[in-house]
Amino acid sequence: GGIARLRVLGTGQKDWTATDPKEHADLVAITFGGVCVGFSNAKFGHPNNIIGVGGAKSMADGWETARRLDRPPILENDDNGILLVPGCEWAVFRLAHPGVITRIEIDTKYFKGNAPDSCKVDGCVLTTQEEEDMIKQKWILPAHKWKPLLPVTKLSPNQSHLFDSLTLELQDVITHARLTIVPDGGVSRLRLWGFPSSICLLRPREKPMMKFSVGFKANP
Repeated sequence: GGIARLRVLGTGQKDWTATDPKEHADLVAITFGGVCVGFSNAKFGHPNNIIGVGGAKSMADGWETARRLDRPPILENDDNGILLVPGCEWAVFRLAHPGVITRIEIDTKYFKGNAPDSCKVDGCVLTTQEEEDMIKQKWILPAHKWKPLLPVTKLSPNQSHLFDSLTLELQDVITHARLTIVPDGGVSRLRLWGFPSSICLLRPREKPMMKFSVGFKANP
């Protein structure tokens, strides 16, 4: 007979004990256990999409926010060409494993007239209890808790961007990362490349708090 759909719900997991600690890995990948634990807006796609498998297939396979209504009538840029506008949108991800981020990949493929003008990435260290508290508080986390991984950086539409993470003393172990886009728009993929750390503050969960679905659409 025929089967139209198969859905397997759960949380991805990687056997980090069998991983070479010197191996470069995408620490936020959903297949390894990365997951979005908070976001400001998800009008046209959940942020979990951007840490998904492979490249995006369309805009629907990414994360896009609604247009903000607080844009000024006249748009101005700073000396670096970055829009001077109020407000932003953000998504917070728990890494699949605590680690040090060395390179950041942000892809705006398929987002041509609706890509963000700029972005930044920050990281922090949270225990499971602190994460649960932040979810309840809508991620109102003191600014000093966040460590800059990527400063405010101009983005181009429909393009893959690869950046070096801030180095030396700022290259610390983190458990969570926050992607902030300005003022709004869509991102197709986020990759946080780095090295897993032996430090693990998150206790094993009895059951996953969040679920995601990996589906394969049947061809007509």
